[in-house]
Amino acid sequence: MVGSANLNIMIKAARKAGRSLVKDFREVENLQVSMKGAGDFVSKADIAAEAILKEELLGARPTYGWLAEEGGSIDGEDPTRRWIVDPLDGTTNFLHGLPHWAVSIALEHKGKIVAGVIYDAAKDEMFFAEKGEGAWMNDTRIRVSGRHRMIESIFSTGLPFGGRSDLPATLQDLARLMPVCAGVRRWGAAALDMAYVAAGRYEGFWERRLNAWDMAAGIIIVKEAGGFVQALNPEGSVLDDGEVICSNEPIFDQFAKVIRG
Repeated sequence: MVGSANLNIMIKAARKAGRSLVKDFREVENLQVSMKGAGDFVSKADIAAEAILKEELLGARPTYGWLAEEGGSIDGEDPTRRWIVDPLDGTTNFLHGLPHWAVSIALEHKGKIVAGVIYDAAKDEMFFAEKGEGAWMNDTRIRVSGRHRMIESIFSTGLPFGGRSDLPATLQDLARLMPVCAGVRRWGAAALDMAYVAAGRYEGFWERRLNAWDMAAGIIIVKEAGGFVQALNPEGSVLDDGEVICSNEPIFDQFAKVIRG
């Protein structure tokens, strides 16, 4: 797979940030952690990774805009293109020594995601896609699962933690979904949930109350792997609403019907 110049910049940046995070992950017990709110920690590792990504991505494309979890939003000279970045998706896993977290980078052009990279540095799995070029994990082309029966399918989601208001809706989702499927997983990194749908490891994923940087790269990776991605409100926008439902094509209608109630 020979990617475009932009995709190669993204992959290189993700690897560099990933190396920094792996080093810090080994020292996870010694990390200084600052409280950013209930159940929401931000570590020095996260900030260091974002600095690396900013240097690599804006260094290579200084006119592009920027949207990231820690560093907020920067308008670029080129109003049509921006990087959407999560330097560490799965911070809570990272801080607990669980090797399930990722660097996520997306490139948006005229409001559409045109390239995405999700790098699981702990497992050295690089998921990536570019519009029209298919989806890949390292050197292998990936496709969504071929399963078409709900009862054989597993799904992933995020469960609301301390003090969040979307717990009742999520419990209702689970009450409808769990009796008709083979299982629900909650692994704590939305970007990897979407990458796993693209790779056929999960049949589908849904979640509320997400940020653009949690989902942006996953959107194009799932689509290029042959999957469907929509907002929970069929008329809505995934990035604007912060809600997503995605799966393979055969299951999408059944799955969406269950989740949308």
